[in-house]
Amino acid sequence: MAGATTKRAYLTNWTVVIPVVAVIALGVTWGRDLAGWVVGLLAVCLAGAVLAAVHHAEVVAARVGEPFGSLVLAVAVTFIEVALIVTLMISGTPEKTATLARDTVFSAVMITCNGIVGLCLLVGALRRRIAVFNPEGSGGALATVATLATLSLVFPTFTTSEPGPEFSGAQLTFAAVASLALYGLFVAVQTVRHRDYFLPITTSGTVIDTEEHADPPSNRAAQLSLLLLLVALVAVVGNAKSVSPTIEKGVAAAGFPPTVVGVIIALLVLLPETLAATRAALRDRVQTSLNLAYGSAMASIGLTIPAIAVASIWLDGPLILGLPATQLVLLALTVVVGILTVVPGRATALQGGVHLALMAAFVFLAVRP
Repeated sequence: MAGATTKRAYLTNWTVVIPVVAVIALGVTWGRDLAGWVVGLLAVCLAGAVLAAVHHAEVVAARVGEPFGSLVLAVAVTFIEVALIVTLMISGTPEKTATLARDTVFSAVMITCNGIVGLCLLVGALRRRIAVFNPEGSGGALATVATLATLSLVFPTFTTSEPGPEFSGAQLTFAAVASLALYGLFVAVQTVRHRDYFLPITTSGTVIDTEEHADPPSNRAAQLSLLLLLVALVAVVGNAKSVSPTIEKGVAAAGFPPTVVGVIIALLVLLPETLAATRAALRDRVQTSLNLAYGSAMASIGLTIPAIAVASIWLDGPLILGLPATQLVLLALTVVVGILTVVPGRATALQGGVHLALMAAFVFLAVRP
């Protein structure tokens, strides 16, 4: 009797109910013209799904331990993000979708490497005067992100096989294979060979191994949370897509360029990772925050580019991946500042503020190019 009561209480918990309601709302409204009040309800479902995703990601992370837990949310979000990009490219016109993959991936890199990293460093430093992390693990992650971004987003601007900032078929194949191989190698290093480089370090110098120092949830609870995490992420991405026409109208009415829509959608999609990383920083686990941030950037490039390369076989129109000059400067500055941040293994509020300033510059220049 007590077991049945506990099960009933769990099934009526908001972290279970809200993802299901959000997915049902998505199914009912998908592909339809929506009234203003319906968009408002979808926005509420979107916010609830974000909070539920963070909760279930933390349950799964507590079960599998770090750094495996940090991979769960990053990879899950990226797979759904890839599906969304491919869907939009199939349904849209070639002229409007030619730069969609590039804009989405670059926005994800800027948001994760500057927005999430800056926010978590600032929170961690303000709470404990200094944010401490492992420079070996964070440095390797940043190096991988920089290499992936250069291979996929910088080289197309300078190659000459195709006119404009595009790859030839052979070049795109090489970039896709290299990105996938590099991402797979990093995951192997992070989770097996040098797992200790990615474990959280407290300001007192203590390494936190969640598998040894915390009572993990049961396998059944973790499996259910993993399922609900995927449901919540589908709701986040799908409802963000559903409210995007309203966002597009608002952006057009404000006189902003169309690329702002992509930035807004990327911000919404990355909300679960942002909240999870911030909560980790508040618990003095800045390394977990950096694992989430750089892991998300890495997955966004390492999984999206191969998927788009395969999809381009049957998709019509050009695939523009090369960044323009302003974005190239932002990416280069992000890498340089990131190196100076992670090498010491300790950061103050100043480093967090610098990264947030770069994030603000990215958003401002997207609005006012």
